[in-house]
Amino acid sequence: MSPIYSLAYLTTNGIAPAEAVTLAAKVGYHGVGIRILPASPGGAFAPLIDDAASLRETTRRIADTGVGVFDVEIVRIAPDFDITRYARFLDVCAAVGAKAILVAGDDPDESRMTQSFAAFCAAAARFNLTADLEFMPWTDVRDCSTALRIVRNAGQPNGGVLVDALHWGRSTSSLADVEAIPRNNLNYAQICDAPAGIPKSSAELIHTARCARLLPGEGGIDLVSLFAALPRDLPISIEVPHETRIAAIGVEGWASQALAAAKAVLARSESANS
Repeated sequence: MSPIYSLAYLTTNGIAPAEAVTLAAKVGYHGVGIRILPASPGGAFAPLIDDAASLRETTRRIADTGVGVFDVEIVRIAPDFDITRYARFLDVCAAVGAKAILVAGDDPDESRMTQSFAAFCAAAARFNLTADLEFMPWTDVRDCSTALRIVRNAGQPNGGVLVDALHWGRSTSSLADVEAIPRNNLNYAQICDAPAGIPKSSAELIHTARCARLLPGEGGIDLVSLFAALPRDLPISIEVPHETRIAAIGVEGWASQALAAAKAVLARSESANS
């Protein structure tokens, strides 16, 4: 069974959601990822929460193309997490027909973060949305085993672990850690590549993650083994930001190359599993 391929927000270089939907339909993706909350203070995002016209245009393009919104970014769970702040966010996620919400963990108190994550899962479940906790080595959810422990302890049926190939390759996570994730705690995964080795600083890790990933198969991450360890039918978000290469060939050309490269790697993973 071929997976669903979604064009991640960062791969589109931050174009408006409506334009991303049109681009995804043209290139051959099944869905898109959009960012309607910033990843960091002052960071870029699409103001669909406050811009009714943009929201209407996005939903119109979805209806016209058949390409939907797969995942929405980004909910960051910090020590002052307050579920009441996300009411309008969840309304907009539902309005665009999203399936999943990307969640990051920024609370050093794991017990409190687990409670906050459980509360967010419960709120998202009312809109048939999953909440997918992404481990990233510079956050308080540094690896796959930590993410799975939080998801399990939260005990919510729509809670998931989001495996991003970059963060798997640049954390202490192993293939065994990925294989330990129950199928019902996997809602999608993200694919990209990067040079072999782990940068020494958080700044370097973040720069690669946001600005300089490689196409699948170009780098040193063992993507074939990783995706052989994940379910074959798992939806795949293709997240390959690269500022200079996108500028050189344009977002459409880059999105097309990223899709072709991801399909090639996943075909190799499927062969490895045969």
